[in-house]
Amino acid sequence: MEFRVLRYFHTVAREGSITGAAKFLHITQPTLSRQLKELEEHLGKKLFIRKSHNIVLTNEGMLLKKRAEEIIGMVDKVEKEFHSMEDTVSGDVYIGGGETKAMKLIAQIVNELQSKYPNIKYHFFSGNSDDVTEQLDKGLLDFGILIQPADLSKYNYINLPATDVWGVVMRKDSPLAVKKAIQTSDLLDVPLLFSRQAMKEDLSRNEFSEWFGEDYEKLNVVTTYNLVYNAAIMVEEGIGYAVTLDKIANTSSDSNLCFRPLEPKLESGLNIVWKKHQIFSNAANLFFEELKNKFLTT
Repeated sequence: MEFRVLRYFHTVAREGSITGAAKFLHITQPTLSRQLKELEEHLGKKLFIRKSHNIVLTNEGMLLKKRAEEIIGMVDKVEKEFHSMEDTVSGDVYIGGGETKAMKLIAQIVNELQSKYPNIKYHFFSGNSDDVTEQLDKGLLDFGILIQPADLSKYNYINLPATDVWGVVMRKDSPLAVKKAIQTSDLLDVPLLFSRQAMKEDLSRNEFSEWFGEDYEKLNVVTTYNLVYNAAIMVEEGIGYAVTLDKIANTSSDSNLCFRPLEPKLESGLNIVWKKHQIFSNAANLFFEELKNKFLTT
């Protein structure tokens, strides 16, 4: 399979029509149609169904679109790395992470490096630990910021000097809003929104579930989420109480929501991770050296 043809297919899938893709690629429609037909013959699968004004991807076509995005992303990343190998320090650094105040620590490093190497560009990907580690494993990210609980066995990592505090986001007119802190017993009879990452049971130790103890199985979890923004909307609409980290959802004075910490206090550590035996680009290596200088004690 030629990479050029894979790009052609991805453009057709993105544009939703062969006509639109041909215009975007600056090639004739018959040429593009022929290339796609040869691709289908090569794979032995029908990739899309032609309609009058558009195309509809088959299941096989949807799978190839996903794989094409991964392959094209990796090739683009490699090309940028090699183009940056010149006297002027430039290049791209790819960082993924969840919603956490620890991103301020990363922003400080980026700010310091920008003054020395203004031609380096930074690309941030937001997601939970599963999203971030998937991108790391595919080589699409250089670094990932993971909030505990998370599986670190496949990665090298540095502990970040920060912790996130767990608590409950609720409407200010909720009955529990009058409390200064939330205990397990307060949560047994109310609808809850839980982080899917925090609920994972395949970790050797999960301090989140341990905090609830025997009451964990009694909780009424009506909704799960991976990022807090949508969970906060659900809370505001009266769906329930979101068990989440502090300083992520908007609980300012002009918000309808408030945050109450768990009692006894529950905190999660944070790690910045990278693949074992990772070979960094020049730009990523500069970021890595700054990480070590800032966060590794001698």
